[in-house]
Amino acid sequence: MKYVIIFVLILTIGMLVTGFYLKNSGDANGEIVIGLGVLLVAFILMPLFIYHRYKNKNMADFTFDKFRKDLEERSKSDKNL
Repeated sequence: MKYVIIFVLILTIGMLVTGFYLKNSGDANGEIVIGLGVLLVAFILMPLFIYHRYKNKNMADFTFDKFRKDLEERSKSDKNL
């Protein structure tokens, strides 16, 4: 998975560089290549990266349930004073 992400990143950077080069040289296809590179980042690279980073994590650790319970307990204790 790591190598797929690196490959897609290099491919995307190559597409963006090529697109900007084509656009500066006056070719109308440069904007299409830039757009495809941006779509590749948004719909392929980012979901792959997010899945790779969070696939074995406990999602309960990333919520505010524990913080909310502590806050409720503190507010109850402040009302009792």
